[in-house]
Amino acid sequence: MISFFQENAAVIEDSISEEKTLSIYKLIMDGGLGGQIIIAILFVLLAVALYIYFERIFAIKAASKVDKNFMNQIKDYVSNGKLESANALCNSKNTPTARLISKGISRIGKPLEDINTAIETTGKLEIYELEKNVSVLATVAGAAPMIGFLGTVIGMIVAIHEIANAGGQIDIKMLSDGLYTAMTTTVAGLIVGIIAYITYNHLVVRTNKVVYQMEAKSVEFLDLLNEPV
Repeated sequence: MISFFQENAAVIEDSISEEKTLSIYKLIMDGGLGGQIIIAILFVLLAVALYIYFERIFAIKAASKVDKNFMNQIKDYVSNGKLESANALCNSKNTPTARLISKGISRIGKPLEDINTAIETTGKLEIYELEKNVSVLATVAGAAPMIGFLGTVIGMIVAIHEIANAGGQIDIKMLSDGLYTAMTTTVAGLIVGIIAYITYNHLVVRTNKVVYQMEAKSVEFLDLLNEPV
């Protein structure tokens, strides 16, 4: 009886150790050349998505920094006719909001409609800079799962091909390459797609906050110019 339990314990131990040694790398390598190519493409897409996300998030974070006293200082300078000082203050901040106000200051003396148009045009350019390459994340979010499903189709084709050539003797080991390709590429595609989708939406939310901030400061500046002297 004791020897029976010892043998079973040894078998269980061996199975556990085998499960522990099953790694993601082994799964990918067992998937065959087709699966490896699909995984490599998805890995590149993941690297591109993460690079764009972190590059944009730092840029947006820097763009959202606006001194609370910035508009008060602008108001004082403009009210006192110190336009050069106001422009110098904007240049020192180097933010989208500051550049909008700087463009408005440079148009002071012209009709208010011209000032508003100049600010709107500059605002569109600033928004374009904030959203640079963000659309690539949306593309990755949509393309990655489809590429993963392409790997699934390739894997199933490989499996069906093996069944067709088996001559009536189907062995699960013969199907392993196709099944590994189908499963690993599907999972990888979904993971990359989910990461890209989440990062894209986070960047959109952060960008919108900066855009709202720019609009609020622009309106505040235009209201300043409308105030009676």
